[in-house]
Amino acid sequence: MHPVIEWLAAALILIAAFFLLVGAIGLLRLPDFYMRLHAPTKASTLGVGGVLIASMLVAAVQDRAGVAELLITLFVFITAPVSANLMAQAALHLQLASRAPVPPGAVPERREG
Repeated sequence: MHPVIEWLAAALILIAAFFLLVGAIGLLRLPDFYMRLHAPTKASTLGVGGVLIASMLVAAVQDRAGVAELLITLFVFITAPVSANLMAQAALHLQLASRAPVPPGAVPERREG
């Protein structure tokens, strides 16, 4: 395999790993359900997309079509935002309260019923 292709694939994998790490940190550190939902959804889409593009690049060099990688990328790019939207709608339907920290001196709002 040509060294430029190897370096490009390695760079794509490193970029993807960075996005996946940022998404994992966002999932752990963000205080609210909606924020926690947003961080890994966006980051995992970019992270998995980077890994699959690197895999398609290597597949093209090895004279493979890379159809499996293309289909996986398509399914991830379609299902991740749809599932995040459905989880957010379910949380809104259940009236999931924000668990963000309350600033000192502020009185939290109470809901009836």
